[in-house]
Amino acid sequence: MNTTYLNYINGEWVSSGSGEVLASTNPANTALTNGYFQRSTKEDVDRAALAAKNAWRLWKKKSAIERENYLHKAADLLEQRLEDIAVTATKEMGKTLAETKGEVNRGVAILRYYAQEGYRLIGENIPSGDSKNLLYTTRVPVGVVGVISPWNFPIAIPIWKMAPALIYGNTVVLKPASETAITAVKIMQAFADAGFPPGVVNIVTGDGSVVGSRLTEHPAINAVTFTGSNATGKRVAESCLKRGAKYQLEMGGKNPVIVLNDADLDQAVELTVNGAMKHTGQKCTATSRAYVQSEVYDVFKSKVLEKVAAIKIGSGLEADTYMGPVASKNQLDTVLGYIEKGIQEGATLLTGGKVPACREFENGYYVEPTVFENVTNDMTIVQEEIFGPVLCLQKVDSLEEALEKANDSSFGLSASLFTKDIASAFTFVDEIEAGLIKVNGESAGVELQAPFGGMKHSSSHSREQGQAAKEFFTAIKTITITPVK
Repeated sequence: MNTTYLNYINGEWVSSGSGEVLASTNPANTALTNGYFQRSTKEDVDRAALAAKNAWRLWKKKSAIERENYLHKAADLLEQRLEDIAVTATKEMGKTLAETKGEVNRGVAILRYYAQEGYRLIGENIPSGDSKNLLYTTRVPVGVVGVISPWNFPIAIPIWKMAPALIYGNTVVLKPASETAITAVKIMQAFADAGFPPGVVNIVTGDGSVVGSRLTEHPAINAVTFTGSNATGKRVAESCLKRGAKYQLEMGGKNPVIVLNDADLDQAVELTVNGAMKHTGQKCTATSRAYVQSEVYDVFKSKVLEKVAAIKIGSGLEADTYMGPVASKNQLDTVLGYIEKGIQEGATLLTGGKVPACREFENGYYVEPTVFENVTNDMTIVQEEIFGPVLCLQKVDSLEEALEKANDSSFGLSASLFTKDIASAFTFVDEIEAGLIKVNGESAGVELQAPFGGMKHSSSHSREQGQAAKEFFTAIKTITITPVK
């Protein structure tokens, strides 16, 4: 029998006021249901927001060292429940179990990293023009933080938003993507069992048009941190801006790699294909464009096609699966639509582009790994984020041409260069318009202690993770104390 999962509001597991639930289905086999979660109402959001507001009055008064203990407990519980949470995530959104296990471990590490913030500096002493004055700064929490998290990283992303919010003294209302709502509830169970005071952490599941919209407009929500599509991100920004709430957006990418003549081609191929096809291309930092210098283009293309042909498609629960299904029917239709658009606009389809014909895939949302060539920068598949296993190859004559084409995008999240030449590496670092830059590395992924974020339309120009997180989750107070004579 499938379990029905509840909201967590003010320290209690509760049903939604609507009395309705939504089903979570397995994208590898849509005949399988993972369970049911709450279809929440605006009133459910109101209760969670007010609970978080009331809890904040006491939570912010705890020392950061006191708050650190809660994060360590949550990390321990998450680690103990790794297998269950990872399997749930794979069943909900399709990526391989190895990837979801890695994501749980990432969440554990994030919690432990931010737990240590309790011992780090939160301000500075500043020299005053008057030697008798004490002039200094401190950081204070912004208040109640609304967290809107996506389905593609259903474990790591909500945790890398919640952990810094909590350690800096904020309270949280989490609205997860419906595709991975059960995974999010299981994460919240670890937080609840860690003993966080009632109202400090809350989760409300349901439709984005209802729950997400109310979260961005609720007067008790002081800040909203969002990861997702550009269209939704713009609505979040508009809603927050209207009422003066703080907002943070991490959105799309159209991430290029540049491969120069002197590159280690085996390394470049391995990491380009991994960046494009792992996680079924459903990463905002996934590789989607490869600009390859003409002298090595044919060899690079041949090696890419050879590696793509060897990709094992299947359920993420099977140990030898390299690429699982996309997360939903809507995502499958979107990816196939872009592939068709590429063909219509004149790109050459080298491999893939279809739903696998094998009977074992007929009940899942599978699509073949796809590679195009003879593409131009004005094509839709080069300019718009597909969020699927689609790679576009282009031949270029020089690094300068590659940089010009790579920068010809409204996105600026991540980018990679493959070369052995240090001068080319520094030119790339200086000239590429992206927030995450790799030399001889995969375009996807950044270490948790380093800032993460993009340029152009990829973000709101803020940064997540590492020490940079405190810029969003805190405000600076500047204090002057003058002794009385």
